[in-house]
Amino acid sequence: MALHAASDASPWVQRWSHLVTPGAKVLDVACGGGRHMAWFAELGCQVSGIDRSQEALALAGQFGVTIQADMEQGVWPLGTANSPALFDVVLVTNYLWRPLFPALLQSLAPGGLLLYETFASGNERVGKPSRPDFLLQPGELLERCKGLKILAFE
Repeated sequence: MALHAASDASPWVQRWSHLVTPGAKVLDVACGGGRHMAWFAELGCQVSGIDRSQEALALAGQFGVTIQADMEQGVWPLGTANSPALFDVVLVTNYLWRPLFPALLQSLAPGGLLLYETFASGNERVGKPSRPDFLLQPGELLERCKGLKILAFE
């Protein structure tokens, strides 16, 4: 697994990072090798990443706290519905597991920022992922986040 440089943060994440203040608590969900953890650590944030791959977390660990968990098979490892661990930023890129949405939204501190970037319906015509399970449907993310103030959506 190759190590990403902080400059490898996705353009979407880079574009909205100005909204994140130094010292903010950032959670990178399905963080992989930590490219976005590196980005936010470089911006002076307190970074945590969660992923199921021990190999990926071995790389990501240099940027912040890592938690190994299979979010699709187990219990959300960061607090409970009644007492969630709160983050100023919850970040998800290239990952979609619909049953996780309640935990993600509950983990967002009041006034916090949800940065979500993943594949949508139509991607099956140009590449992978192509299974509907891994593609947002039109309006789905907006519906799931209807209680939040939407700053940008593409």
